[in-house]
Amino acid sequence: MRRRQVAIGILRGPTWLYKWRLGWIFGRRFLCLTHTGRRSGRRYQTMLEVVGESQDMHEVMVLTGLGRSAQWYRNLRAGGAAEVAIGHERFAACHRELEPAEAAAVLDRYERRHRWIAPVIRPVLSRLVGWRYDGSSEARLRLVSELPMVALRPQN
Repeated sequence: MRRRQVAIGILRGPTWLYKWRLGWIFGRRFLCLTHTGRRSGRRYQTMLEVVGESQDMHEVMVLTGLGRSAQWYRNLRAGGAAEVAIGHERFAACHRELEPAEAAAVLDRYERRHRWIAPVIRPVLSRLVGWRYDGSSEARLRLVSELPMVALRPQN
């Protein structure tokens, strides 16, 4: 039981940095999504890795690593309010789910930017989807159809 508590504390550590306004330490590599529970109405915080950014649309893209069953994803889809903290920035967010072709292109750019960690990323993604992800175009399209990608941007 003690090990589990330590592990949970370590995993929640980054959210505390955002609460203390120290999220800038992560730069724009990670964001903290605050979302409202679809049934409980409680506010939750989830740390997500940014896999892409669109400067012209002021969007950041994240992958639903647990697929459509991810609680934060389900809360967003149910219309729960969301706030994003990334770097020095905080904003009330609206979202959209990327079409598979657009999501595959974002993932391709992510993999090219981080090619030196591909030996780690591909096995992790393979484990998440339950089949061997090899980084090919076909596999990338299949992956983003199982693990949707969401773009978050400031509300107007």
